[in-house]
Amino acid sequence: MSVIGHVESLWRYPVKSMRGEKLQEAYIAFSGVYGDRLYAFRNPDAPAGFPYLTGRELAEMLLYRPRFRDPALAARPPNLAEAESLAPGLTPVYPAIGDLAVDVETPAGDVLAIDDPTLRDRLRTASGAAHGLALLRSDRAMTDCRPVSFISLQTVRGLGQEVGMALDQRRFRANIYADLGAASGFTEDGFVGRSLRIGAKAVVALLERDPRCKMITLDPDTAQARPEVLRNVAQAHDGKAGVYGAVLVEGTVRPGDEIALN
Repeated sequence: MSVIGHVESLWRYPVKSMRGEKLQEAYIAFSGVYGDRLYAFRNPDAPAGFPYLTGRELAEMLLYRPRFRDPALAARPPNLAEAESLAPGLTPVYPAIGDLAVDVETPAGDVLAIDDPTLRDRLRTASGAAHGLALLRSDRAMTDCRPVSFISLQTVRGLGQEVGMALDQRRFRANIYADLGAASGFTEDGFVGRSLRIGAKAVVALLERDPRCKMITLDPDTAQARPEVLRNVAQAHDGKAGVYGAVLVEGTVRPGDEIALN
């Protein structure tokens, strides 16, 4: 293995399409980053294959701030130490639903429980959905494609140079932002088909480039759209930026951890 860079930051998104949270450590499991996209809102007007309400339909969703009610319980599986002590290391369990309860701060500044009907009603009204929304909850991260998303700072900067504006990396809603040092943008494309060891234990197989959508046009602080961002990715990079991966070996990772290419 050769070291190619380090973890710049780690992120998870407790509610699909709402604002993410930066982590000081993340447990990366077969099902995705622990606590990532556990909740989503089902839109009965959406296609059956992708039934969620997202920022594609309601950009304002990015301005909602979800927070786990008990951050300590949401940091890692409750039996992680015991599971890892059993060779070769058993997959730990998720806690009860109530232990991963989420509250959401709305753009208006009030705080509502994730299952409060008022929250669903506000989202339905703002989105113009013809029917009521339903709250979904899953231990498996409700990601669009693969469990873990990865993009380099070099790719984000390169795209910013191409469109003539500084791009906030949060537009790309990745789980792992990597600093690949002197590498050029889109270097991670060349890692597809190989695996990365991240930190002391976790191993992620990179399976495909990440196809992009309207989400990357949205400013993470204002939800205002800049369509030229997606247009550039479509025209210059086949509509893709960053990579998706599947977890081969579970483990805890932290900012600053080395990333090694296998």
